[in-house]
Amino acid sequence: MANPDALRQPNAGMRGLQPTVKSHLAFTLLCALVMMVMFTLLRVALLVYNREMILDTPASTFLEAFANGLRFDLRIVVYLSIPLLLALLSVKAMAQRGVMRFWLTAASSLALFLGLMEMDFYREFHQRLNGLVFQYVKEDPKTVMSMLWYGFPVVRYLLAWAVGTGVLYFAFRGVDRATRPALPAAGTGAVRAAAPWYARIAVFVVVLLVCVVAARGTLRQGPPLRWGDAYTTDSNFANQLGLNGSLSLIAAAKSRFSDERTNIWKATLEDPVAVGTVRDMLLTEHDKLVDPDTAPVRRDTTPPAERTLPIKNVVVILMESFAGHSVGALGRPGNITPYFDKLSKEGLLFERFFSNGTHTHQGMFATMACFPNLPGFEYLMQTPEGSHKLSGLPELLGARNFDDVYVYNGDFAWDNQSGFFSNQGMTTFVGRNDFVDPVFSDPTWGVSDQDMFNRGLEELKKREGKAPFYALLQTLSNHTPYALPTPLPVEPVTDRGSLNEHLTAMRYSDWALGQFFEKARKEPYFKETLFVVVGDHGFGNEQQISEMDLGRFNVPLLFIGPGIQEKFGPRSDIVGTQVDIVPTIMGRLGGEFRQQCWGRDLLTLPAGDKGSGVIKPSGSDQTVAIISDDHLLVQPKDMPAKVWQYTLGANPEAKVVNDSAHEAELKQKLESFLQTATKSLLDNTAGVADPK
Repeated sequence: MANPDALRQPNAGMRGLQPTVKSHLAFTLLCALVMMVMFTLLRVALLVYNREMILDTPASTFLEAFANGLRFDLRIVVYLSIPLLLALLSVKAMAQRGVMRFWLTAASSLALFLGLMEMDFYREFHQRLNGLVFQYVKEDPKTVMSMLWYGFPVVRYLLAWAVGTGVLYFAFRGVDRATRPALPAAGTGAVRAAAPWYARIAVFVVVLLVCVVAARGTLRQGPPLRWGDAYTTDSNFANQLGLNGSLSLIAAAKSRFSDERTNIWKATLEDPVAVGTVRDMLLTEHDKLVDPDTAPVRRDTTPPAERTLPIKNVVVILMESFAGHSVGALGRPGNITPYFDKLSKEGLLFERFFSNGTHTHQGMFATMACFPNLPGFEYLMQTPEGSHKLSGLPELLGARNFDDVYVYNGDFAWDNQSGFFSNQGMTTFVGRNDFVDPVFSDPTWGVSDQDMFNRGLEELKKREGKAPFYALLQTLSNHTPYALPTPLPVEPVTDRGSLNEHLTAMRYSDWALGQFFEKARKEPYFKETLFVVVGDHGFGNEQQISEMDLGRFNVPLLFIGPGIQEKFGPRSDIVGTQVDIVPTIMGRLGGEFRQQCWGRDLLTLPAGDKGSGVIKPSGSDQTVAIISDDHLLVQPKDMPAKVWQYTLGANPEAKVVNDSAHEAELKQKLESFLQTATKSLLDNTAGVADPK
């Protein structure tokens, strides 16, 4: 006879009952539903938090994105439900509801944390979570934590995470209680027997098949659901919303930590075809190949004398996050860069210039070492291959006995700058700890841009009248957390929503640049120096044109030097990237030099050549693109390429065009460039001379 006391105490009764397959399936399905709701709410939060990017996109587009997102969410929910699925094979395992609730709460809490973190990650990078997360974790933890603490609402996110985790805990506990087997009727003494093993195995097989289909995300033959399946609309923001950040991060981890380095570009062409195509892309009538059997594009270059300038020194100014979409000289309103706009009138401004990557370290090695940003080597300065000698400005001007100096607001240990550039040939570094009584010191990164430029003026003055010199001056204030001096010497931007801080910092950096030039032009060296001002990369804004967001790549390039406008005019619409800077500088200095730059002198291109460049965003995937004149070919990994026709300036836009012949030509150039550059780097044959 049943124990009346047990019947009067539901918890004791439930603990004594054997779980059933039916109750376990109900528990699993309802828990999966809780997780699906969580991911959908995170997608809603991401949309609302970044609502400035909606612009005129119709609501139907975002409904389509949310529908796409359900498939990606379902995949990760299946992964998280695997322990519950396996429990079907054992009655004892099905009875461990407490363990299952703990697992579901912990896993869902982690996904919730990533989703909250992703709201600002997407605002900053216009990408879902990817390999950048691991790169930042790998760097100096103190600096990273300081950047996060001062730049983002950490406390708010932690509170939201704690509350959300509590809600998840009670939701899973509620599901547990609601799906417990029913108590037997009072006085019956009935005991429910567990389902036989063969019945549980049959159910397991059926559920396994359903889960496999759900995890694949598609009924088509061939590959399972891929990130490209979310790209079904004309809005890049909506397409990105359709993805799942946790899945993207898992894929990035597999790629980054793979022993096979699966994110390295794999050869697709015969080597002679690829090398021949690259030589056609890079060599001009002023070049003569050297060591063609071992080095793909090593050449002796003799710039035409009539295209040189009467210069002795070179100063490269790398401006942090100096995005073309906010530069007045490039047609954009807002008065964000009045000093640069004024400077552009006395130099040569390139209107269609692009960074090779979307992070500072990529801008540094592309600009100074003349090597592109390649899949698998986005962090070249920190990998073993970064120790290879490259054909950059330190190598080429060091061979001419130029003095050098690198002035930077921050710490040269970040991104291994001192190690990389000293190996390339630079000898003098002035960084964060070398400033005395700065106007302002950011607790995260270092001193202000005006401090950096003032120290730069001192270093240039020291070298005046002596040996020729080259200098790299790098700004930093226009970076999260945008810590600026008080009082601020410029008016803050107040009408751009979430971009206000960023654009205010950009306006301040522009002001500091203007002060530098006002003081430098009074010095004797100014009239014999070529100044090169370029953004290290851009940043995203409300307008995302094309799948490869050009707002994060388009940066201004300005050359200021004696006689430059007289010879080359005030503006150029030639397409270029940062790997073109070194050969363009060397072309103005004149004299034969041996190089293996992966760019060209933009001022000695053949007639009718409008320029080209290969670009790649930060992160661990292989999405790459080539820009040629006003066309952009975007090639994601394992997905069809697309060709876009774009315009920049006051009204930037891009549209997909169908031109199979042009697409085939651009695709061969892109694949040849990546394949040849990757092989040259791995073979250590990318420098001026082969290693001994």
